[in-house]
Amino acid sequence: MRKARILDPCESYTFGKYAELAYDSADILAEFGVTLNNTSLQLPQKLPIDPEPLRIELQENLTLVDPVSEIARREVLIFPILKTICKFLQVSLKIEYPVRVNNWLKGSFDYFIPTEQNLLVIEAKNADLARGFTQLAVELIALDQWTDSPVTREHPDLEKTHYSRV
Repeated sequence: MRKARILDPCESYTFGKYAELAYDSADILAEFGVTLNNTSLQLPQKLPIDPEPLRIELQENLTLVDPVSEIARREVLIFPILKTICKFLQVSLKIEYPVRVNNWLKGSFDYFIPTEQNLLVIEAKNADLARGFTQLAVELIALDQWTDSPVTREHPDLEKTHYSRV
């Protein structure tokens, strides 16, 4: 028996809209032909950079600013970490980077570090990790389709936000 569709083919969805849908992440991802698997992540035991200066900066920031608002969390907690990563990798950091794959996959990536592995960071809206995860998963699907498109492969310098695959 086939489930009823969650997403309306005639509707347009931004990344943020997925965080507002009252459906299970697995059901939303199934609309894109993607399944959700929970697995353990093994992180490296040794970091390639010394984390101590960053730890000190974050600690100082937290004593100066109460990160209760979204903008405070972005500037005090998230940006210093991503800036350090970008300095180490010698790559640029794209903030509120607009992307459009199609009417179901469009919006802005909160933070995007364009490297061979493509690092994408989003904030969980209203500190809701479950809904934030749904938004992140949809953005990862968009990133995969966007970077896999013939236009972005053949013309990497082309402004990717104008590309639309419908």
